[in-house]
This record gives sequence, structure tokens and C-alpha cells, in this order.
Amino acid sequence: MSFDKQQNQQTNRQIKLASRPNGVPTADNFDMATSDIPTPKDNEMLLRTVYLSLDPYMRGRMSDAKSYADPLEVGDVIMGGTVAQVVESNIDNFAVGDLVVSNSGWQDYSVSDGEGVLKLDKNMSNPSYGLGVLGMPGFTGYMGLTDIGKPQKGETLVVAAATGPVGATVGQVGNQHGLHTVGVAGGKEKCDFAVNELGFDICIDHKADDFAEQLKAACPDGIDIYYENVGGKVFDAVMPLLNDHARIPVCGLVSQYNATDLPHGKDRLGMLMGLILSQRLTVRGFIIFEEYGDHFPEFLETMSKWVESGEVKTKEHITDGLDNAPDAFVSMLNGDNFGKTVIKVSDVK
Repeated sequence: MSFDKQQNQQTNRQIKLASRPNGVPTADNFDMATSDIPTPKDNEMLLRTVYLSLDPYMRGRMSDAKSYADPLEVGDVIMGGTVAQVVESNIDNFAVGDLVVSNSGWQDYSVSDGEGVLKLDKNMSNPSYGLGVLGMPGFTGYMGLTDIGKPQKGETLVVAAATGPVGATVGQVGNQHGLHTVGVAGGKEKCDFAVNELGFDICIDHKADDFAEQLKAACPDGIDIYYENVGGKVFDAVMPLLNDHARIPVCGLVSQYNATDLPHGKDRLGMLMGLILSQRLTVRGFIIFEEYGDHFPEFLETMSKWVESGEVKTKEHITDGLDNAPDAFVSMLNGDNFGKTVIKVSDVK
């Protein structure tokens, strides 16, 4: 089946789940299809995708394992946040030409009744920020740190995946609260960016052979807040350094998303449970819009000011073309992205 490289006004390109991945997704797990452009009914609108967000949580939805949300069914369009433009509208609050953040998924066009759709400023210089620092990832970082992390000036914060859209937000919000910020990233380029551009006090390459020793040296007073979105060996190095009453917001475990079995090595669960008890740790997982949806306007107002003033910076990893979404998704899961992963599907009109 042909799959056009460019968006058009005649057909709706869609990328669907062809089969459930076993480990790292491959090309065989994705189906490139086309359909007719849908027609909006009363109290509905037609949206045209401009930018598509790629996020690690999507890998979990491709599995049928029990989770916090229903999995994709084979044959479904893959879900995903989008910046879209209104093409037709039968809803009073939305007009043709409006830019919105929606959940249109991996396709060119979708119909929405407006629920969960947020308007963007038409004059935004970077509408794609609505998928990153001013969207779900930024919101996740902001609320996880401020509400669960409860930062106090002078404390030590460690952030995994420090140059990703969540981690970069956490570190910079930590700076606003006067924390000693320690980032963890993969490679010298990312670590240099974390320190020189994002303002982390130090960043450690998790690929280094002496990673655990470097982390200990960077946290002479122990760790008060560890923002968890990776898991694996990073958390192994963090555990011995946790202070009494340390707080651990958990929003993701990207190191485990492609796993097909339990991790190798000794069972560390007993040690972790002992630490939770003896050091009175707070470990809390959260799903951002379920717990904090009513805080989004507060977040957006605060973060927009910080972004405009340059106090908070962001980096995007943009790939052109909906047809390149599967490859970009796998690269992101492998940690090859640098910044927020976004697919540019079309231009704003």
C-alpha cells in the first residue's frame, strides 16, 4: 500500500498497531494505512494534525499487560498528543484556524467533540511547545517535583533523563526552588547541555563505568528528592544515597518498557522495602491529568512566563514526516533522541 510522504486534503494517512511488540518494536508492528477524511457531526470539529508527540508511555499501551489505562487493540490508530488546526467546526468555542492541543494520534485528521482539547495562542512562535515544556511532559515534571517532591531550599535533587522533556523541566524548576540539582544523562553532549544550557549544577553520564561513584561524589549530603522516570541501574545507584524522608515521584520507567522478563541479577525488592521503612521514604507514582488536571491553568501561566523570560529553556528533537514516526519512536526508546521528540506532520496554515 502506498503511503504518501506529504499530508493532503483527499485522504487520511494513519499508522496503526499491526501486532504487539515483543521487546523493542519493529517495522512489522506498525501498519501504514489510508482512509477517507472523517466528517464532523453536530457539536464536533475536524482537526488536522500539525505536530505529533512521541512519548515513552506509548510503548506500554502497545502491550496487553494490565496497566493504568486500557491497551491499544491490534488495528487501532496509535494514540498520541498532537498540536492540530481546526479545519471545520460545529462547536461554538472553536473556530476554523484555531490551534489546539488534542489527542488525535498517529494520523492526519481526526474528529473531536472538544473534550480534553486545549486552545493555544495563535501567535505562539513555537506551537510544538504545547507538546513539551508547555504541555503534558512539562506539566508532569512541574507537578511531580512541586507536589510530591516538596522541594526545600538547599536540598539535593537528582533527575534521571535530565535532558528529556520531563527531566529538563524538573531540573530547571528545581533551580527556581534553590536546590542542588544533579542531572543524569547519556553521553557528554547531553551532560554538557544539562549544565551549560539547563543550569544543572552537575550532570553525570550514566554510561560511565564508575557512574555510581560519580553520583556519590556529586551528592555529598545525600539525596533528598529523586525524580524517577528511568529505573534500572540509575535507581540502583541512587538507593544507597537516599536521605531520611527522601521523596521519589515516579512518572515512568523507560528502561523497562521493552523488557520481556524480570531484570537479571539479585532481587533488590527486600532492600528497597527496608529503606522505605527505615528511612521513611515517600515513593509515589502518578498519572498527571488524573491527579492534577485541575492544576493545568496554574502550571501553564507559571511556565509560560518562565519560558518567555528565558528562565526555563527547552530543546526539541524534531523529525519531519508522519511516515518516519515508527523509526523515531524506536530511536526515542533507545535513548537516541536529544530533547522532546516531536514529528512535524504539516505546516500551520
